[in-house]
Amino acid sequence: MARRTRSTSSPPSNTAEAARLDEDAHRTKHWKRWGPYLSERAWGTVREDYSPSGTAWEAFPHEQARSRAYRWNEDGLAGFCDRHQYICFALAFWNGHDALLKERLFGLTGHEGNHGEDVKEYYFYLDSTPTHSYMKYLYKYPQTAFPYARLLEVNRRRSRLDPEYELIDTGCFDERRYFDVFIEYAKASPEEICIRVQAFNRGADTAELTVLPTIWYRNTWSWGSDIRRPRFQTGEPVGNASVIEATHE
Repeated sequence: MARRTRSTSSPPSNTAEAARLDEDAHRTKHWKRWGPYLSERAWGTVREDYSPSGTAWEAFPHEQARSRAYRWNEDGLAGFCDRHQYICFALAFWNGHDALLKERLFGLTGHEGNHGEDVKEYYFYLDSTPTHSYMKYLYKYPQTAFPYARLLEVNRRRSRLDPEYELIDTGCFDERRYFDVFIEYAKASPEEICIRVQAFNRGADTAELTVLPTIWYRNTWSWGSDIRRPRFQTGEPVGNASVIEATHE
């Protein structure tokens, strides 16, 4: 059987990306300081397990993630942050029907899924340069209420000999009733990052979508090691654009 492999060689030496890689390697410009370092999900992981018996999946389930602070990392959709994950950016969505904002990937823990731990979402990393000077991501979001409970209930009932019950099996994508949301990042410089969000209604009917670009700090001050708190404040508008100023020690 023929096997295809993708080239992993470096960009040609005369390209702009090769120049960025060289500047980053020599630390003249820190092109990799910002990148896709935000976790896809931080709930249900060993890192955030504080249970006395080491039951990580039960100690921090998905339903607690929207109201409970992480200690060691953060998560989000199409996330972007600095290499230390102090300042985080991600997208949140609402289709007008869900009981909660779509802020992070939903999935089943190892004890909930009939084949173990599994994320029940559709998302795609479409492109990225080595320095993350350009990146493109696609998230597919149903226009009807996201079937959280049904995915959980059906998979719990199935045995390990049965196939998994996937998001597409719930019918929420029938008749193309979903949004394709594309998120692109482009760096004009190591510290100047432009973000474009484009949402496309793939269905035949008009549908509601709220898009919430979100920036926040990872909580590093509640654990006693550094009590200094970063700050957000309103900056001076630039033309018709609002400005948020972020200050971190």
